[in-house]
Amino acid sequence: MTILSALTLAATLAAQPASTPQPLLTLKAPLAVLSLEVADTEAKQERGLMYRTALPTHSGMIFIFNRDDVVEFWMKNTLIPLDMVFVAADGQVRSVSADVPAATLDTPDDRVARVLGRAKYVIELPAGEAAGDGLRAGAQLPELAKQP
Repeated sequence: MTILSALTLAATLAAQPASTPQPLLTLKAPLAVLSLEVADTEAKQERGLMYRTALPTHSGMIFIFNRDDVVEFWMKNTLIPLDMVFVAADGQVRSVSADVPAATLDTPDDRVARVLGRAKYVIELPAGEAAGDGLRAGAQLPELAKQP
């Protein structure tokens, strides 16, 4: 590869936004197949879906935690409303926080939504999607029960 080609490739990659959607996990929900980006490190979990202005239907992010425990999300710089699905280690949906409000870049910190739940996995989807995909308390996601 020539130096010019390497520089062109590097410039192209640098110009792409860090939050380009990259579905990494396909998960069968009761009424849909979901394409989910995986947030399995602290850095990915901290960034989450910040600065996104849209999400395609049946897509979002899955947060994978080390253990099934109480987790809290602070929706700072989350520009789109979301449904948040809290899932136990055995794949059972515990609860859904529907239509968690978006925050603008100017929203004061004390007015940014906070969402609390107990989970090993948390799935974030576009607002209104969880119910349509059959994700409600008690629903089963057997594929997650097989995860380590």
